[in-house]
Amino acid sequence: MSGSQVKRNGLWGLVVRVAAVLLCLAASPPLARLAEAQNPTPQDTVPQDSASQDTLRQDSIPQTDAPRDTTYSSWGDLDATAGGFLVGRAKIGELSIGGYALVRLLNQLAADSFADHLGREHPIHGRRDIQFHRAMVHFKGWLGSPKLRYQLTVWSLLSTDQKVTYGFIGYQANRRFNVYGGINTLGGSRTMFGSHPFWLGHDRVMADEFFRPQFTGTIWINGELFPGFWYHGAVGDNLSILGTTANEDNRQLGGGVSFWWMPTTHEFGPNGSFDDFEWHEKVATRFGASYVRSREDRQTAIEKPTENTQIRLADAVLIWDPGALADSATVQRVTYQLLSADAGMKYHGIFLQGHYFWRLLNDIDATSEIPVSKLIDNGFYLQAAFYPVKQKLELYGATSWVFGDKHAGFRNSYEFLGGMNFYPYYSRNQRVNLQVIHVTRSPVSSLFGYYVGGQTGFIISVATSVYF
Repeated sequence: MSGSQVKRNGLWGLVVRVAAVLLCLAASPPLARLAEAQNPTPQDTVPQDSASQDTLRQDSIPQTDAPRDTTYSSWGDLDATAGGFLVGRAKIGELSIGGYALVRLLNQLAADSFADHLGREHPIHGRRDIQFHRAMVHFKGWLGSPKLRYQLTVWSLLSTDQKVTYGFIGYQANRRFNVYGGINTLGGSRTMFGSHPFWLGHDRVMADEFFRPQFTGTIWINGELFPGFWYHGAVGDNLSILGTTANEDNRQLGGGVSFWWMPTTHEFGPNGSFDDFEWHEKVATRFGASYVRSREDRQTAIEKPTENTQIRLADAVLIWDPGALADSATVQRVTYQLLSADAGMKYHGIFLQGHYFWRLLNDIDATSEIPVSKLIDNGFYLQAAFYPVKQKLELYGATSWVFGDKHAGFRNSYEFLGGMNFYPYYSRNQRVNLQVIHVTRSPVSSLFGYYVGGQTGFIISVATSVYF
């Protein structure tokens, strides 16, 4: 048996053992009685911020004797948990329509080029544009039983001319165990677990964007084992399915696990939001940890440019680019592993969040000899925010750092940023955002977010968004 086969078997063994433990815990009668004693069943639980929306819905639709669903619509994963508009409810099911839209002005004040860790120059294509940046329309609800959930999303990103339809189907057995299939994440970062778009800025900070996986075809389980303690376990195709067809992907599945604990209030705001718009009267805390592993490949022939843009080196060069690690070599396969830990708190409009990442790239297969057998990068971000005007004006600041593998010749990257959010209607679902970033040697490059690879300088963003 080859080394790679042993590692794959080890991963599957770990996934099976974790799933077995979670299933046993979910089925445990003492644990079930404890959770039911401290928490009403999901069907009896109404989120505080949904009462007025439910009243509006009841006034606008014919009343039936169909079961009325008042649960959180996803219990924490990849779902549009804003109220949306209820189209209809009957005995056989329910349909609501929600959406998100963002208009953004972005100005990247960058030089014309940067040098990678081997001293070679690469062009920088800085942007200054106004975009109807992205839009999503969600069709969601249940069919047959409120336990059988679905979501279909039409997603468009005009900055990259991408248009995707995705979604999931899931069965919510109880609050302690749920199973889903569709498009989701392997985990790795707290921002991957349904908190979008309730962040301080409209996109992720540099270190988060550098280390995290994206979204892929996934089967996942989650639940609340006891009040305030959640888990997520997933098996998926790869780190990112965007731009990848089924015949381009390899046959090696990735996996991930994540846990988060909210000991003081057993919640962290709607969607696990990254601010304290809800103005907690008691200190809310959240602590989490995640692990992801995936065997990745280039997905295209050596002579063609790759569309796999997920893994970048600490100098912003794609690991799949010819010559990324040596002039005569092209990486074809690599194993990605990510460990991370995060902590956050909220109180009276004050929000603090920190996240540490450790990434290992090893088992590197290339077309010819390369000078390294593995790469270890690590980094972190810190974010803080407060409201000088309650639920109207928010000020925030953040810093993030990526420490490249010095043994392989990589340097460090870092950023400092500040911004403000203005909420015109005392709702976080509509806002205007201004953000100024100063970045040094950006390792991130994407038309989706704020950053262009290799940039040192200022980035200015002015944006407005709606979410329903």
